[in-house]
Amino acid sequence: MADRVLTGVHSLRARLDETLTAHRNEILSFLSRIEGHGKGILQPHQLLADDGPFGDVLKSIQEAIVLPPWIAFAVRPRPGVWDCNGNFVLELDFEPFTSIGNGVEFLNRHLSAKMFHDKDSMQPCLISSELTNTREESGYLQFVLRKAEEYLSSQAPETPYPEFEHKFQEIGLERGWVILLSAPDPCTLEQFLGRIPWFSMLLFSPHGYFAQDNVLGYPDTGGQVVYILDQVRAMETEMLLRIKQQGLDITPKIIIVTRLLPDAVGTTCNQRIEKVYGTEHSIILRVPFRTEKGIVRKWISRFEVWPYLETYTEDVAKELATELQTKPDFIIGNYSDGNIVASLLAHKLGVTQLMPWKTKYPESDIYWKKLEDKYHFSCQFTADLIAMNHTDFIITSTFQEIAGSKDTVGQYESHTGFTMPGLYRVVHGIDVFDPKFNIVSPGADMTIYFSYTEEKMRLKGLHPEIEELLFSPVENKEHLCVLKDRNKPIIFSMARLDRVKNLTGLVEWYGKNTRLRELVNLVVVGGDRRKESKDLEEQSEMKKMHELIETYKLNGQFRWISSQMDRVRNGELYRYIADTKGVFVQPAFYEAFGLTVVEAMTCGLPTFATCNGGPAEIIVHGKSGFHIDPYHGDKAAELLANFFEKCKADPTHWDKISKAGLKRIEEKYTWKIYSERLLTLAGVYGFWKYVSNLDRRETRRYLEMFYALKYRKLAQSVPLAVEE
Repeated sequence: MADRVLTGVHSLRARLDETLTAHRNEILSFLSRIEGHGKGILQPHQLLADDGPFGDVLKSIQEAIVLPPWIAFAVRPRPGVWDCNGNFVLELDFEPFTSIGNGVEFLNRHLSAKMFHDKDSMQPCLISSELTNTREESGYLQFVLRKAEEYLSSQAPETPYPEFEHKFQEIGLERGWVILLSAPDPCTLEQFLGRIPWFSMLLFSPHGYFAQDNVLGYPDTGGQVVYILDQVRAMETEMLLRIKQQGLDITPKIIIVTRLLPDAVGTTCNQRIEKVYGTEHSIILRVPFRTEKGIVRKWISRFEVWPYLETYTEDVAKELATELQTKPDFIIGNYSDGNIVASLLAHKLGVTQLMPWKTKYPESDIYWKKLEDKYHFSCQFTADLIAMNHTDFIITSTFQEIAGSKDTVGQYESHTGFTMPGLYRVVHGIDVFDPKFNIVSPGADMTIYFSYTEEKMRLKGLHPEIEELLFSPVENKEHLCVLKDRNKPIIFSMARLDRVKNLTGLVEWYGKNTRLRELVNLVVVGGDRRKESKDLEEQSEMKKMHELIETYKLNGQFRWISSQMDRVRNGELYRYIADTKGVFVQPAFYEAFGLTVVEAMTCGLPTFATCNGGPAEIIVHGKSGFHIDPYHGDKAAELLANFFEKCKADPTHWDKISKAGLKRIEEKYTWKIYSERLLTLAGVYGFWKYVSNLDRRETRRYLEMFYALKYRKLAQSVPLAVEE
């Protein structure tokens, strides 16, 4: 038997060197094609992969910088790990001991081990326990708990608490949190910390028109509003349940802080206080933007809010002193502007901060100068770096948001290292292996979004309105173009009308594919043609939509409906589309989570959604829906056409995908699961911040300097809105 030889796996760099040596001419030809694009930076979809010698390496390339005669590649062998330049004699790979997205498990293992080996470290736990006479010695607590356990073991399990309450009081225990800590383990510790009730919570969403009625489809106003309102209802329900379980008589309070708009254009955005529908103790608190000249009256784009936010934070702090009369238990930001305000206030008050998500526009770092006048990405990136590193923990809806997949970079991972030429170079912006990252997925409101098969719950009284919306021969500002064949299935999409959501891209895919147009109709809901838009990006997309209608002669097969603000009717609209055996398509270039994807699947509508971001994780491709690549619209259109042809030949195929989508939602994407997990995480991280150095004082001093020397100047450079 021949001797076996132990060999190492070649690194990507080593394999690249071998390929360069063996296939020099082919690779020179490939590099010439890259240079021929005439662009300074190329993304993966622009690097035409082939089966040649360079194909294996291409799969790991995330970016190419072209500066003739040089071409540089950013290579990512696997999620969260990037290859470094330089020659190494020995390569050792000691990855962090935490896995991506499961930070709380790491914290619990570490803390429980520390408590087991060092009894003095249990002291902070005792401060939270409710011993009479405030006896805090860990030895005494363990003695008392053993006595309590011995007594309870002698009683019948159904014995009501009042019958032995006096016995517990004799040994020093009051009604409250009792748990055995003599042999702590991660699960027990999490259960203990998860029982800690929370009494107050703040959520920030400064930009857009934040209200409960008649705002969806307004500039900067879409799924975020729906998400936060559903989140608050679920969180209040869970907070009330936990308070009741602990036998406490305390009223919780949740406050959504947003901007007050004196010029509210028919909405309630000019009301200072508004109660959240379906809650008992949750409100919307509106605070106006202010300058030295007074209150800013009109809407301001989310890209132009930066010079107002520091003063806004101070004004919010004063308002909260009146409304809460105490510090909140924790603060949640939303989007870049909400997250920087949350960071400033959490820093000021010394409370726990949660950051839900972060979206980065493609190529917005390298081309920031060219885009600065319109988007002010210098402010956004700087604010994001501060918020990401200041927050105590980060909640993402999917793994994709943190570290992407084998072939795509995660949104947070994209901040690990990047350059904004002429501004700064980030060498370590965020560590995706940091235990602050955790995955908690939201859901859809089950009272509004439910399966089309639930006949008793269906709102068929709305069908005449829906049919008018879809099939009326009248063209007006509400609906443009008509559908001549009502018997065809419908491809349906609904989103804000902006570049990233890519509704115009979907229309173009449909327009170019003759086979798809013969099989189905297309209906998109987006933009509001009933009024003149002040959003430059929406104006541009509206113009493009009109051009596509003319170019591809879409009238007769296509319907463009202005944004719809009635969520209840929208829920039935999803189900009506399902009745036609249609599908929902989410064609965005990137989607952090994909709330409309969850809504559509919850209604039983087979869904095709972008492979970039959260939907790639929500949907199991080919089973509970389908992934599409927005950068290859021709392939997406073919996938849709193939699906409808298969359904035409075998109607059970549509039912199979529909049922699998419903099952996927029930298992992973509900607000109950979300609220239970989020409050437990808040307990764990809040406790950790209290008992350890999670305060990150050194980092926060660095962030204070970065804020004062860089961010503040960038924010002040953004022009203030001109009041007419």
